[in-house]
Amino acid sequence: MLHRRDAMLRLGQVGLGALTLPNLLAATSATAKKPASGGKAKACILVFLWGGPPQQDLWDMKPDAPVGIRSLFKPIRTRVPGIDICDRMPLLAKHTDKLAIVRSVTHPSNEHEVGVTHMLSGKSIPSLRIPINQRKRTDFPGVSGIVSYFTPPGRMPASITIPQAIGHDGVTYCGTHAGFLGPRHDPLEPRAAHRVNESPFAFSPPAEVGPDRLASRSGLLARIEAAERRLQTKDAASGLSAFHEQAMRLATSSVAKKAFDLGSESAALRDRYGRNQYGDSLLLCRRLVEAGVRLVTMTWQYTTPSGAIANVWDNHGGTGVLGGITGYAMLDAPYCIPPLDRGFSALLEDLDDRGLLDETMVVAFGEMGRTPKINKDAGRDHWGAAQSALVAGGGIRGGQVYGSTDKQAAYVKDNPVRPEDLLATMYHGLGIDVESEIHDREGRPVKITEGKPVMRLFA
Repeated sequence: MLHRRDAMLRLGQVGLGALTLPNLLAATSATAKKPASGGKAKACILVFLWGGPPQQDLWDMKPDAPVGIRSLFKPIRTRVPGIDICDRMPLLAKHTDKLAIVRSVTHPSNEHEVGVTHMLSGKSIPSLRIPINQRKRTDFPGVSGIVSYFTPPGRMPASITIPQAIGHDGVTYCGTHAGFLGPRHDPLEPRAAHRVNESPFAFSPPAEVGPDRLASRSGLLARIEAAERRLQTKDAASGLSAFHEQAMRLATSSVAKKAFDLGSESAALRDRYGRNQYGDSLLLCRRLVEAGVRLVTMTWQYTTPSGAIANVWDNHGGTGVLGGITGYAMLDAPYCIPPLDRGFSALLEDLDDRGLLDETMVVAFGEMGRTPKINKDAGRDHWGAAQSALVAGGGIRGGQVYGSTDKQAAYVKDNPVRPEDLLATMYHGLGIDVESEIHDREGRPVKITEGKPVMRLFA
């Protein structure tokens, strides 16, 4: 079978992933399948902390735990009495009145692949490993596909993932696209998951790609899609050619270009977010929801000097491509806590200042938590049994903690929240009825989630 993504990579990109993969823009053709119900959020920003951040060192510190378990960091008081967080996050501590900290997210796997898929789609597939977890059209759709499916058409795609989907070494993880809902509901991904050393925000064709080359690639793409249509008969692969013209239009769209133009922001605001890939990405998230994108997913990752993609919240310590430093040194590095504190606090503040926080849900979590015991490399290992998530805006009541863990932040003590419950909470916040159904490739109705929204989080 001819795979469009592989074909386009062989042809070379022109800077906009949707131009080489126009089916991604088909999200804008979706129509609402059910009346809105539930929350009041018009948009959602999902910050995916890939690798699995340690709850004991960030949001669920246990200062009375024994040595070897309690964090090497210290808790600090925040704006909300009774809510303490890590002393490495003084800026975010000023904004806990906007946050709900969910300390009881749990699932049974300690594997990245299984955790990512479960957290983003609500489905656990224990057999997943690299490379067999390559996303495919038989997958249950991830949150980006579900949101697209229930979003009416607009000027911008319903869902965008920046700077790229979760993946490395040629594998893009399950849960990151629309699965059996088909390419028309895939998120726009400005670059492929395994491409490196490119601008995260490449939107216009590079200077060397003039109108003639653009038109040439347009014609070649049309021929490739025609060949694939002859090879594929499943409904999930149909209806793509109608979106090629839309992809071409968006490549020169003034609305889209304006959204991706961070240079139009003030120097002071750029500084507030942090002039790095994380601050720029979080600022771009705000600009995209302003432009009409309903779900923006930011993948937190780091490109090493050698060009490798690193899921830096995976703070075992001793990681070769990161210089073999300790796990705690990783957390203190300029790719973990410092830019999270600056950028995430700036996002909450910026949305609030603009009157957008009430209508924009902001969510942050990873695929798992970390072990209670600190390992020999002064880091923590994989732990699915407990992690924390942050939720703000879109009707969420800030200044609260939901759920709790035991004395070592190892196991959930009360109010467990499964990945499917967290997704149901997001759907409810966006006004998507959690009892809604979609149809699989065989036309069978399936619920979009088996989870229940955590209603106590809402005001």
